[in-house]
Amino acid sequence: QVQLVESGGGLVQAGDSLRLSCAGSGLTFRTYAMGWFREVPGKEREFVAGISRLGGNTYYASSVTGRFTISREYAKNTVYLQMTSLKPEDTAVYYCAADPVVGGTEGGMYKYWGQGTQVTVSS
Repeated sequence: QVQLVESGGGLVQAGDSLRLSCAGSGLTFRTYAMGWFREVPGKEREFVAGISRLGGNTYYASSVTGRFTISREYAKNTVYLQMTSLKPEDTAVYYCAADPVVGGTEGGMYKYWGQGTQVTVSS
């Protein structure tokens, strides 16, 4: 059974940094592309960042480029989202997702999802 468990969310102030983690189990981690998405009540889930299976390719939403960094640690079956210069508009529930093919920016391409972790940025 595949499980993705996010952690690291919390309440921070604008300008602060936060690192989210997503630990995977029940899957051969290196064969999955990984992504981070976020969701605000009343809005569609939004792509944030993605990383290829071997980690050589990363890509970001324009709203987070230069502030967020996605990375993965194969020994720990974990993908990270380092968030810096946080803004109130970054407030959302953040989800990680795994796809055995190519991943991408569309949520529908991902097969497995975590339960989400709340990030709240106060002004």
